[in-house]
Amino acid sequence: MAEEAGGGGAGAQIEVEEKCSKFHFVDLAGSERQKRSQAEGKRLKEGIDINKGLLVLGNVISALGDPKKQKRGKTFVPYRDSKLTRLLKGSLGGNHKTLMVACVSPSSSNLEESLNCLRYANRAKNIQNNAVVNVDAASRLVAELRGQ
Repeated sequence: MAEEAGGGGAGAQIEVEEKCSKFHFVDLAGSERQKRSQAEGKRLKEGIDINKGLLVLGNVISALGDPKKQKRGKTFVPYRDSKLTRLLKGSLGGNHKTLMVACVSPSSSNLEESLNCLRYANRAKNIQNNAVVNVDAASRLVAELRGQ
């Protein structure tokens, strides 16, 4: 986008480059164990739904991060199995930079959950995205010609 600068009659132009990005911040909350939480009714159903979403996310992470499956060619990635994975499709296997923060507890009573969280994060770190800036071909050509 070009804008004319100043009121002088020179007709000088300033080039302005615009970039747009998305930011997804998702708190996965951890698996909900019914025995431990003693949930009933709506809370039990909510815990079941959380666990389903985490299971599907784990399946997507496994499909994308398993080097053995990658070598054999195209592997099926079940993005459509959950709203969460549909929302995070670009972050998981697309053209996005992704950061995962795994929070663990120092308490020995939460040891099993902490180990599961670290295993989950270990699988996720195997996913390799190649994020590139999407530039219109005509805009790129104009920028190259002006650089000459």
